[in-house]
Amino acid sequence: MERTPIILESTITCPQCGHSTTETMPTESCQWFYECKSCGTVLKPKTGDCCVYCSYGTVPCPPIQEGSSCCG
Repeated sequence: MERTPIILESTITCPQCGHSTTETMPTESCQWFYECKSCGTVLKPKTGDCCVYCSYGTVPCPPIQEGSSCCG
């Protein structure tokens, strides 16, 4: 069975000011914090999410895309 390619770019949207930025996600670790480039708010994962990409991004982090647990 052919695997779906992992998407490495995700657009993070700040819940405070609405600013969106496309970032390249790390593949070797989760990103627990992200500072908004517009207002400076430091984003943290929402309860139940493993990283800021899963909480605020358009694409979940690579481990979640692969169907494994993140940050293991």
